[in-house]
Amino acid sequence: MKKLLLIIAFFSVSFALQAQETLLISKDEVLTKVLSENNSLKMSEQDVLAAKGDYNQTNAVLLPNISIAHTGIATTNPLMAFGSKLNQAILTQADFNPLLLNDPNQIEDYATRIVVQQPLLNFDGIYQRKAAKAKLNAAELQSERKLDYMQLEVDKAYMQLQLAYKTVKVLKKAKEAALENKRLADNSFKQGYLQKSDVLAVEVRVTEIDNQLKYAESNILNASNQLSVLMNDGSYQVLQPADSLTVLTNDINFETLPENRKDILAITSAAEAYKQVYKADKMSFLPRLNAFGTYELHDDEVFQGDADGYLFGAELKWNIFEGSKRFGKAQKSKAEYEKSKLELNQYKAESQVELNRAKRMLQDAKNNLELTALALQQSKESLRIRTNRFEQGLEKTTELLMAETLYAQKQLEYYTTIFQHNYALSYVQFLTKE
Repeated sequence: MKKLLLIIAFFSVSFALQAQETLLISKDEVLTKVLSENNSLKMSEQDVLAAKGDYNQTNAVLLPNISIAHTGIATTNPLMAFGSKLNQAILTQADFNPLLLNDPNQIEDYATRIVVQQPLLNFDGIYQRKAAKAKLNAAELQSERKLDYMQLEVDKAYMQLQLAYKTVKVLKKAKEAALENKRLADNSFKQGYLQKSDVLAVEVRVTEIDNQLKYAESNILNASNQLSVLMNDGSYQVLQPADSLTVLTNDINFETLPENRKDILAITSAAEAYKQVYKADKMSFLPRLNAFGTYELHDDEVFQGDADGYLFGAELKWNIFEGSKRFGKAQKSKAEYEKSKLELNQYKAESQVELNRAKRMLQDAKNNLELTALALQQSKESLRIRTNRFEQGLEKTTELLMAETLYAQKQLEYYTTIFQHNYALSYVQFLTKE
């Protein structure tokens, strides 16, 4: 049953590769689409807009608050009736009659009010505005760092696609060699030079390569789908890299962590935001000075204004004690500020350790690249010799199969090492990008 399911799976992969049209694409094309269509980048842009919205709200510290209202009342309340007549400028001598003052007739009053409130001195609001600005800077820097990270993801996914195609190419050549060996083994068996077990061993090798090839073709689909997700492309086409997997070279000069890396600057800006919040909470103990003004229109008919008047002034307000609420708030913001400084130092230390590890990983990949290249050359020469001897009937089938398997294995190891080296190089560049 397992064998049947495996065969069905292999045929499904082959059908998928054949049914979908292969699209040739370069890394620059992938990167262009990712930068314009990637959902993670779009979400990062929305985070920046949200932070900008928070910052714009702090404009209330500088700009006036203006409101307009139109109200209508009908009353027989002595005080309200008398005041409404005053506001409408229709008060007469007869209205001072005690009987009318104590028991007035119903009067209607329609008022249009324009109210203006202007902050003049608001220390805590000023520092809250600075905190919002620092948070906005942090969000913008994080968004820019997200672009760097997405470029790294594109490099990795594109190289995985290159590796998948290299693997398929190696296995196809190995399959061709295995089929040729099978043909030679069949001929030798017919001539009585080989036993049936030798022929079966060659057939097993052909089947093994065929299985590996199917899995490699599946990896092409997986790598293509991963790139499609990054590009936000719902067609999920089978992609083919425009260039082959080769060893990349670039000099890395940074020995220490760059201080102006975007994510470090973002965390520094976030710590600054906590600092400004703490200052704002301390400034809340100081008084506030605000100006205000009102302009009113009154009439006994809707949306009319035969009488008008204005009022303006200033208020110095000082909340002396709010049940220790402000003390607790300042204590909390101070603790958060101190914590943010510790987090910044911790992040820098961890980033430096990560950079050191990445550089060692790159150096290890370079060393391994030399070793695998040498091993590949040796296995290739060994296969050539054993193939010639096998064709002359001087080599055992098992020895040839071992040499053939080893050569294919070393090829795959070499290309995998190239991938590891190139990704390590891209990762170090990502960690040292300013």
